[in-house]
Amino acid sequence: MSRLTSKVAVVTGASKGIGAAIAKAFAAEGAAVVVNYASSKSGADDVVAAIAKSGGKAVAVRGDVSKPADAQGIIEAAIKNYGRLDILVNNSGVYEFAPIEAVTEEQFHRIFNINVLGAILMTQAAVKHLGEAGSIINIGSGVSRITPPNSTVYTGTKGLLTPSRGCLPGSSVQEGNPRQYHQSWSR
Repeated sequence: MSRLTSKVAVVTGASKGIGAAIAKAFAAEGAAVVVNYASSKSGADDVVAAIAKSGGKAVAVRGDVSKPADAQGIIEAAIKNYGRLDILVNNSGVYEFAPIEAVTEEQFHRIFNINVLGAILMTQAAVKHLGEAGSIINIGSGVSRITPPNSTVYTGTKGLLTPSRGCLPGSSVQEGNPRQYHQSWSR
């Protein structure tokens, strides 16, 4: 039996890159996966097709994690399609590297809204559906430790994800890869 058999996972930003790899890996371990995308429907459809070809279950769901109604809709898609939610992976993120004097207010808000507010909104929407063994995984970045030039805003967003661990009532944190953490709680 696979480790995630009969579990349901939502992976945000799963139409490419790390999110697509996580969605495929979770499906390979038996989870049904909601493959979230903001703009690349074709990328999300490719991930869903790859999962289905391997015998897994997945559905593509469009939604902007920085919008409360969209975040709620992504979680509701898991409940509608699979009847439950066990795992939330907050992977959505954007970056733009620029010297601090060139960062516009619009760039700042776009990056913070997707990278930080998006994780908060998704977590808020998910918490009421996660059972005792529910898990939230926030994907961070080594950039918050190495602070490359011209990455002030992006580094700030990724740095904010790590200190938030353990803030939910009854939560416990298990650290592994320095780029991510696993948070679970009991009621």
